[in-house]
Amino acid sequence: MISKFFIDRPIFATVIAILMVLAGVVTLNTLPVAQFPDITPPTVQVTATYPGASAETVARTVGAPIEEQVNGVDGMIYMSSSSSSSGQYTLTVTFEVGTDIDMATVLVQNRVNIAQGSLPEAVIQQGIITRKQSTNIVMFLSLQSDNAQYDGLYLSNYATLNLTDELSRLPGVGSVNVFGAGDYSMRIWLDPEVMRIRQLTPSDVYAAVQSQNMEVSAGTVGQPPMNGPVDFQFTLTAQGRLITPEEFGNIVIKTLPDGSYLRLKDLGTIDLGSSTYGVTSTQKGKQSAAIAIYQLPGSNSLDVAKAVRAKMEELERYFPTDITYDVVLDTTEFVSASIDEVLVTFLEATLLVMLVILLFLQNFRAMIIPSLTIPVSLICTFAVMKLFGFSINTLTLFGLVLAIAIVVDDAIVVVENSTRLLDTGKYDRKTAVTIAMKEITGPVVGVVLVLLAVFIPTAFIGGITGQLYKQFALTIATATFFSGFNSLTLTPALCAIFLEPTKEAKSFVYRVFNKGYDATLRGYVRVITFLLGRPGMTMLVFVAVSAVTLWMFVKWPTSFIPQEDQGYFVVSVQLPNAAGLDRTQQVTRRIGGILDSYPEVRTYLCIDGFSMMQGGNSSNGATFFVMLKSWDERKSKDESVFSVVKRLNADASAIEEATVFAVNPPAISGLGVTGGLEFELEDRSNLGATELQNAVNALLGRVREEPSLMMLNSMFQGNTPQYFLNINRDKVKMQGLVLKDVFTTLSSYMGTAYVNDFVEFGRVYQVKLGADARSRAVIDDVMKLSVRNQKGDMVPFSSFTTLEEQEGLDQVTRYNMYTAAAITAIPAQGYSTRQAIEGMEELTRNVLGTNFGYSWTSEAYQETQSSSSVSLIFVLAIVIVILVLAAQYESWTSPIAVILSLPLALLGVVLGCMVMSLPISIYSQIGIVLLIALSAKNAILIVEFAIDYRNNGESITQASIEAGRVRLRPILMTSFAFILGVMPLMFASGAGAESRIALGTAVVFGMTFNTLLGTLFVPNFYHLMQTVQERFLTRKGGKVPASTEKMQMD
Repeated sequence: MISKFFIDRPIFATVIAILMVLAGVVTLNTLPVAQFPDITPPTVQVTATYPGASAETVARTVGAPIEEQVNGVDGMIYMSSSSSSSGQYTLTVTFEVGTDIDMATVLVQNRVNIAQGSLPEAVIQQGIITRKQSTNIVMFLSLQSDNAQYDGLYLSNYATLNLTDELSRLPGVGSVNVFGAGDYSMRIWLDPEVMRIRQLTPSDVYAAVQSQNMEVSAGTVGQPPMNGPVDFQFTLTAQGRLITPEEFGNIVIKTLPDGSYLRLKDLGTIDLGSSTYGVTSTQKGKQSAAIAIYQLPGSNSLDVAKAVRAKMEELERYFPTDITYDVVLDTTEFVSASIDEVLVTFLEATLLVMLVILLFLQNFRAMIIPSLTIPVSLICTFAVMKLFGFSINTLTLFGLVLAIAIVVDDAIVVVENSTRLLDTGKYDRKTAVTIAMKEITGPVVGVVLVLLAVFIPTAFIGGITGQLYKQFALTIATATFFSGFNSLTLTPALCAIFLEPTKEAKSFVYRVFNKGYDATLRGYVRVITFLLGRPGMTMLVFVAVSAVTLWMFVKWPTSFIPQEDQGYFVVSVQLPNAAGLDRTQQVTRRIGGILDSYPEVRTYLCIDGFSMMQGGNSSNGATFFVMLKSWDERKSKDESVFSVVKRLNADASAIEEATVFAVNPPAISGLGVTGGLEFELEDRSNLGATELQNAVNALLGRVREEPSLMMLNSMFQGNTPQYFLNINRDKVKMQGLVLKDVFTTLSSYMGTAYVNDFVEFGRVYQVKLGADARSRAVIDDVMKLSVRNQKGDMVPFSSFTTLEEQEGLDQVTRYNMYTAAAITAIPAQGYSTRQAIEGMEELTRNVLGTNFGYSWTSEAYQETQSSSSVSLIFVLAIVIVILVLAAQYESWTSPIAVILSLPLALLGVVLGCMVMSLPISIYSQIGIVLLIALSAKNAILIVEFAIDYRNNGESITQASIEAGRVRLRPILMTSFAFILGVMPLMFASGAGAESRIALGTAVVFGMTFNTLLGTLFVPNFYHLMQTVQERFLTRKGGKVPASTEKMQMD
């Protein structure tokens, strides 16, 4: 027996324990810290630009060719794209969890290369970028100044020139985006009237700038080979690229008849402006440059945030006077705060477990021995976590908190059994411990094997659900293994040295407890004796309870991951179609005033002209990032992010000229844009934008018919007012015009024509030309434009063009190659996300029939995919427990007696969720997997002893009663230690409280019901299964197995 070896060699056992602790301590500081494991599906992003093109043109000429090639790339689960009226195109391809992001990027790039032959030349000239992209914004920084000299353009370019490169080089940073006035650009603003008088077109200006703003390679004087010796060699330089607006203004367009030159400055104005004017950024109403820090897939967000803060402190020393920066949003503050809360829970659980042990054993030495197993087993677990590549995150810490009671359980069983024998007065310490270990080595090993059998297989489940289970399960499995090892080595060695017989209780608390326990034990024996005498009635009650439990479990609402108060929220703003940026800014200033009145708000950042919901720029859209004060300053429920969001939505409803939608961020950062359910309504029949808009309006108008939905919101606008230029091609030909010149003139004046580049501040910027502001203010300005015909005459657009009003898309979103409208669904109070998903699908079928398709995306997609994985995990855990116990007992009936107690724990889980008004979330399901193991553990302690008593000649009934009586104390002690240890989770508050409450509720209620009811029913389960087995063997006339040869038939 292994325990006998260590009982005789306590120093050997101590040395092993010390080495285990050292291994854990050494690796602890090297473990990364994160909120979750790396469970966010990896994404690859493709971006392109088509200057001057409408959203529908970009979608048709850029999006469609690229998406046709990228569709179906290995590992892809879905893709979405956005094409804006500013000519921007963005495609995001989302891959399965666990996909190699570098290989995925290469595969997407290869597909994009194939599509390039079908793209417009202007798009290829601008460049197409394919890169791995995290959708997880770790931080938002803001540059601002009270000095009017430093306007938004200056701040944005200062950030680009001096901050983005430095920050991009930091480990773990995926990308750095600056939201604001845009990069510098040499803007050439042409006056179309002057151009008409001078009989010039934008193409003439384009050619002149290209020819006179070019890079020059001047060569070298004296460069070999030479005819003879040359003493010197000189490099020649000349100004090719122009730099200043004045230099560009002196570009010669043509020579006039009088011999003078017509220069570019004579045709309009030239200034160093912005490449785009559609986006502005403010912090609390002041101009700013917003800097978004995106995390590299697979990196540690806490390390990224720490590195960014340190780098910004270093760079701040070089800022111009009057420029400051602020960390507006740091999503890792929630991660740090939630992990700190779990650590507090960890300490509380440890203390409560020790108090329970002391109360039951009433022996200080007996309490110290199992308490020592907690640090040994848990600290050593960190070393294995390092080997597995795990991080210290919410799930691994949950595993360690729950493992506290599991770890101490095995030691309690050893100490309790040793104390029981020592208190008889028949044995000395060593003898008592040795005999005790002979009795319980089998149950201890069996419990450890069952726990390992439950947890380890869950690590091989794929998808995001499997990743969520993996680190939790393997952390508990590792701690359980070390706990079992210590229970056979260190614990008996310490018992043989330190354990003393229990003295007569002198404390009033102990005496009251002992009287209460003795009364409980007598009542317990009477109850199980009564139940064993009525097996039919007992099993009928059990079957009824199990059926009701199963029905309740199926019917009770489920959800994926609970929403958390992460300390910030997002506000999406949308004005009516075709609203300009000035109108948008007026509305956002009103919203800023509302936010300023909220005491919970610390600061906020507003990006006008950018819609986060739609994923692109839009003049009638804006996005707020609102940061709340710390959780310590927001103790009241009315100060939570949920209350603030609800209040803002109510207050902002008074703003009639805009739709304002405040929403919590997703529970898993990077998994979607909002905390709501993201639904894509797809135009699979190609009915057009108007019909898609009508379908969206129909759903939003009838949302009240579905009780599971509180509200629907969509930023889709399929009826944006537009003008169609009806160009009569016959008239174009008749007037000697070239159609290409007509379109080039139109796009150059009313859009933006990229000419070439210039270099300034060590960077390359674009030269762009377009019409000046007064020549493109109203629609009639289009008709005043002129095109030069083949005779050299200027022909106005009004001679061959008419205007027609129409409606169309200002931003085209596509999902899996279909034009789609994104809708965010918010579940109603008292309904789970699963119910809301089912309700949304039912509403769509009832309202739209089969005319439109739909898909769930982001977190909602993962929830729809998780149910099959969860079912597989449950079934796998139960089956493997049965198989392990069957192998251990060499019996198919004894494992059934053990596993039948599971419905009692499940009943507790469902009732707990009902009492706490919680849906059955992924954390509740994790708790159920844990309860499969723990309910089996308690049952094993009874069944194992019942088998021993039966083998020693007791009747089946007497063996069942005696096993229950003897094992009640350790079962109650281990169970109450576990329940009280986990209790702080159920009453959690602060950051990350929702997930802790969900897990704590499931485990506390489940374990309580399993303990109270399982101890009553398990003896009956053993009695039933043992009776069936023996009667079967007797009827068949087979030889009774060796383990039952001494059995006496009842």
